[in-house]
Amino acid sequence: MPPRFRHLNKDMAVLKGLMKLLTSLSLLALLLVAAAVWWIQHPMDTRQTTLDVSIEPGTSPKAIAQAVQDAGADVSASMLYIWFRLSGQSRQMRAGSYEILPGTSPQRLLNMLVRGEESLRTVTIVEGWNWRQVRQALAKAENLKPESQTLTDEALMAQLGRPGVAPEGRFYPDTYAYAKGASDLAVLKRAMKSMDKHVQQAWQLRQPGLSLKSPEEVLVLASIVEKETGRGSDRPLISGVFNNRLRIGMRLQTDPTVIYGLGPAFDGNLRRVHLQTDNPWNTYTRGGLPPTPIAMPGREALLAAVQPAQTQALYFVAKGDGSSHFSATLDEHNRAVNRYQRGMAATPD
Repeated sequence: MPPRFRHLNKDMAVLKGLMKLLTSLSLLALLLVAAAVWWIQHPMDTRQTTLDVSIEPGTSPKAIAQAVQDAGADVSASMLYIWFRLSGQSRQMRAGSYEILPGTSPQRLLNMLVRGEESLRTVTIVEGWNWRQVRQALAKAENLKPESQTLTDEALMAQLGRPGVAPEGRFYPDTYAYAKGASDLAVLKRAMKSMDKHVQQAWQLRQPGLSLKSPEEVLVLASIVEKETGRGSDRPLISGVFNNRLRIGMRLQTDPTVIYGLGPAFDGNLRRVHLQTDNPWNTYTRGGLPPTPIAMPGREALLAAVQPAQTQALYFVAKGDGSSHFSATLDEHNRAVNRYQRGMAATPD
């Protein structure tokens, strides 16, 4: 065989070897890609339990991967870190409190971290609740850090930036979502800012000639309207009665303020001696508004306080069905009391 053909055969053999090697490498690469795709989509082993992972601001992708492993996921922190980097989204992962549910894959985990899908809980402040009830609700809230529990009211309000202000009435009734492990002080700050906003909005909508002279007075009267209301549609009329009384200098004489002044000592039975015993919230013995709100008023009560119904009524009495009867004179009111509360230990509003 001529030398040139021998060289050609040798070159062909080398080429075939290279082709085989490239084919093997391509197959290996395909297998590696397939394995990687399977791995990022395959559920991590969480031992059938929900894992909690808390990520502080500034935590590196490598530390996040390690935190997932440390939380109990049976996954390689190194491989998880490589996945975060290769995804091109490692810098977009957000701090927060997360729950890794059974069946979560590395792909799903990355999506959660990038979108900031934190595990959230909620706590509700109910319209008409007083401050004591709000504290009780916060203490019972799931996974809410009780930082306020050891604070006095004065210290707590100082922490919220309102030193010297009583907490009653300052927190807007609503449902607040929070991340697991969040501070109850953070929830209270949000509720306080929300109340500030709603009070200011109500103040901007006040009627001309309103008896109330400041947003603070709006908050106090709204809290009384909230506690006196058995039927929502009566709020403007109840506010109208109290605005009329304030305008002519008549005492408000409203039972909820007396009950509030009694505090935890109130046993559910309001007696005449309670109405005659003076304290700052007794509107039978003192004129004008009490010194603080008596509850957390909602939006409708705030609006009723600044937009009272145009009425001549100075009195009202519960009818027993949730509504009230409104009277312009004491004689008419006494007749209404006899009609609707005969046999009951009733006192004029």
